[in-house]
Amino acid sequence: MGSIVKSGTGPIHGVIAPGEKLRQKGLIFAATPASDFICGTLQLAAGMNLHVFTTGRGTPYGLAECPVIKVATRDDLARRWHDLMDINAGRIASGEATIEDVGTELFQLLLAVASGKKTWAEHWKLHNALVLFNPAPVT
Repeated sequence: MGSIVKSGTGPIHGVIAPGEKLRQKGLIFAATPASDFICGTLQLAAGMNLHVFTTGRGTPYGLAECPVIKVATRDDLARRWHDLMDINAGRIASGEATIEDVGTELFQLLLAVASGKKTWAEHWKLHNALVLFNPAPVT
């Protein structure tokens, strides 16, 4: 449910099953396991071609098959991993930036990455394998 909370206040226009192809516009919830690596793989299978990944713990996540923009949700994480996080959204909580400021920065970065700019994960060639199943329990 954390993904839904992070999606904002816009209405959810639909739900797709794991790996199901996206066929409509709007905010669509992909009903995948919460595991970062499985979720990303299944979103890729659904047709995702640019991923925005928010992290508070610094999950080492990237995909070779599509760019992953890493968003740090805390200032200390962004400082510690300055060469792995693409955007520091922790500035909102610290009062250094507004939601609108960071939203504009993210939108501009989305356009730049879609036009060929490399994310930090791409720059360092940090990529996870595609994962459809996890041998351990998954939430």
